[in-house]
Amino acid sequence: MNSTIRIKLSIMMFLEFFIWGAWFVTLGTFLKFNFSDAEGPVVAAIFSTQSWGAIIAPFIIGLIADRYFNAEKILGILHLAGAFLMYQMYQSEEVGMFYTYVLSYMILYMPTLALVNSVAFNQMKDPEKEFANIRVWGTIGWVIAGLAISFVFHWDTAEAISQGFLKNTFLLAGIAALILGIFSFSLPKTPPKVSEEKIKIGDIIGLDALKLLKDKNFAIFFISSILICIPLAFYYQNAHPFLTESGVENPTGKMAIGQISEALFLLLIPVFFTRFGFKKTILIGMLAWAIRYVLFAYGNGNDLSFMLIIGIALHGICYDFFFVSGQIYTNSKAGEKYKSAAQGLITLATYGVGMLIGFAVAGWITDNYKMADGAVNWQMVWIIPAGIAFAVFLLFALLFNEKNKGEESTSAI
Repeated sequence: MNSTIRIKLSIMMFLEFFIWGAWFVTLGTFLKFNFSDAEGPVVAAIFSTQSWGAIIAPFIIGLIADRYFNAEKILGILHLAGAFLMYQMYQSEEVGMFYTYVLSYMILYMPTLALVNSVAFNQMKDPEKEFANIRVWGTIGWVIAGLAISFVFHWDTAEAISQGFLKNTFLLAGIAALILGIFSFSLPKTPPKVSEEKIKIGDIIGLDALKLLKDKNFAIFFISSILICIPLAFYYQNAHPFLTESGVENPTGKMAIGQISEALFLLLIPVFFTRFGFKKTILIGMLAWAIRYVLFAYGNGNDLSFMLIIGIALHGICYDFFFVSGQIYTNSKAGEKYKSAAQGLITLATYGVGMLIGFAVAGWITDNYKMADGAVNWQMVWIIPAGIAFAVFLLFALLFNEKNKGEESTSAI
């Protein structure tokens, strides 16, 4: 890969995740302070648009992108449309219309996550060695977005939030989407995968991989993947409002510590797989979810703020050791015939079904622990997902049998 293409792909990844990080992290706080009728179920419904986008995305990719148009052109069109929707979100003053814009945006944005990978992989001779160096710029983009909101624009201070400046995050994301939309047309050509075979809906969403569920271990992993998304949804939906109310300064910038941690722990996964095997690695990830929420439950923004920072920093272990390890495990179990289908099925199960359930539960719990004065009993809001994560930990520890640690860890890597 020549340097010009490498730079273009890096910019593409940077902007792709800068957009997401620029508005999704602060969304919960924005809803709380800008819409008086944004109660738990409403907040949950708005966050659930990510899940609906994830469910619909395979159809856009499978029925359109893989068949008729160049991936880079669809990427450009989707981001240009996304920029318009971001501007509408920026201007929106009514929660019903805001929901419509967010849902429309997520239906367009979630397919772009697959499209940027498609454009990148199409230019690589050895994806296993080259992809990580390109993908890391996505994490850098997410981190820079958070740091900019906190330390450059100061939109997440108590005063700025009360004055409504947090809505500027949609404008920032919209500008980035506009730039990426235009820039996408200069990306390397990525033609569709021409095929004369009739497309089956089951192939698109990975239903063929359901055959893997006959394996008891894979079935336990599959169920655990859905269940662990319930505590994950609590983090996405509640972490920023919680940190803001706890008095943590520059919460958006400090939440970027989680993405830095994610990048660092990604490098340690091969070490853990080789030394401990898949089961112990994924159990560490599950246990980290429970520990982080206990830290959130008993920490505060003053003398115990270090507990909140540690909880944020655990994001790398929570996410990488479960989700990335799970993707590697799925790849090793599926075999050549079902690799793509299996990954599609796991994505649908986690970001689709699992997160959909998770956001609903998180909204219901948060609403039920809201006190008469409108304040939230955050301790209980975090203790409950900690308990759920620990229950999933026990389920997996007791029922999953790793027959040959060395064999599974080697084949997975």
